[in-house]
Amino acid sequence: MSAEPAGAPGAETPDPRTVIRTRGYAVLLVMVAALGVPVSAAAFGFLALVHELEDLTYEDLPHALGFASTPSWWPVPLLAVAGLLTALTIRHLPGTGGHRPAEGFVNTGAPTAAQLPGVALAALTSLGLGAVLGPEAPLIALGGGLAAYAARLLKPGIAPSASAMVAAAGSFAAVSALLGSPLLGAFLLMEASGLAGMMLGLVLVPGLLASGIGSLIFIGLGSWTGLGTYSLTLPHVPHTPDPGVAEFGWALVLGAAAALVGTGVKRLSLSLQDWVEQRRVIATVAMGLTVGVLALLYAESTGRNASEVLYSGQSALGGLLAEGATYAVGSLLVLIACKALAYAASLSAFRGGPIFPSMFLGAAGGLALSHLPGLNATSGFAMGIGAMCVAMLRLPMTSVLLATLLLGSEGVTVMPLVIVSVVVSYVLVLRLERPDAASTAPR
Repeated sequence: MSAEPAGAPGAETPDPRTVIRTRGYAVLLVMVAALGVPVSAAAFGFLALVHELEDLTYEDLPHALGFASTPSWWPVPLLAVAGLLTALTIRHLPGTGGHRPAEGFVNTGAPTAAQLPGVALAALTSLGLGAVLGPEAPLIALGGGLAAYAARLLKPGIAPSASAMVAAAGSFAAVSALLGSPLLGAFLLMEASGLAGMMLGLVLVPGLLASGIGSLIFIGLGSWTGLGTYSLTLPHVPHTPDPGVAEFGWALVLGAAAALVGTGVKRLSLSLQDWVEQRRVIATVAMGLTVGVLALLYAESTGRNASEVLYSGQSALGGLLAEGATYAVGSLLVLIACKALAYAASLSAFRGGPIFPSMFLGAAGGLALSHLPGLNATSGFAMGIGAMCVAMLRLPMTSVLLATLLLGSEGVTVMPLVIVSVVVSYVLVLRLERPDAASTAPR
């Protein structure tokens, strides 16, 4: 495993088939299998801690202070504290708390051991206290960093190319069950990394091995602890008929609408990010207050729970689909507006991943349009998820899989519609994209 990584300056690109047949590659697979267990267990513990923080700060703490239920204004001070803690972590700990979520999935390599505490703490204070972000990006960073650090401890002379593959496998293990399927998590990492051809296979084998082991660990720990797997699942998906001409027309509309909304959210978040980084502490607290006020406005104007605006939306997707008929169109529109603005504010200042809030926004948009003739709720839900995901992530294949695999057997029926909406959204987003942003978009 002494070969240089592909593309290294002055190095000859190795033949992946030759590398796979070496003894070093077999040793690497054994190391990945061994490291997949503790890395995935650490990822499970991280998700459990985030969940416990959400319950502690949003449910237990208000009750302990004598409130019969959580006041609608509660997110305002809670998010201000989140902004303060996150800003101090970003400013004073190595690594700036991980990557900037407003910039999407950018492959910057695994964090160093010194940067891991900052990545974990910034994500915990962001996600656990209500920022509108998901856990996938911190998990990818933490999984890769832990695996690379452990590999260097076990084999101090490990080559950079082998260390990079171990780090990638650690990321696979960390997100193995989060998106509902180890294959979906693996596909996200493959498409985001831009790997292709035989080099993809070289990295994919240890990654899939770690992903499968990680999924088993998630299932086992979820059963043993009674906490569940923290996996993206929908308990009940309404039946949808075979798509017709009207649904394909709605696919065009949803794709175009998602491209416009997604481009607006991304541009706003990047503009706010520039402002935040000039005055980190005060601006991050201000962004936290903004998210809290938006949640308060939604609760007061619709009579619904403020938590629908907060957090990633991962656990709320099932309820949104099941109870979609109970939402007035006006409530859904207010939810979309408040969630989108809170999402942009969170992307600009906090630390987390962009996937789940984009899914929730797209799902809510699809359900709002399903109140109009020619579009059923399940199809609108799926098309909205796919179109908004690709608008924010620029990963078309992952977006199609996220929207369809989530629906189980109904996903096969709506897949043609999802593909159309994703393609329309993707093409429009690329046309709307600013030239200076195109160079940083994931390939």
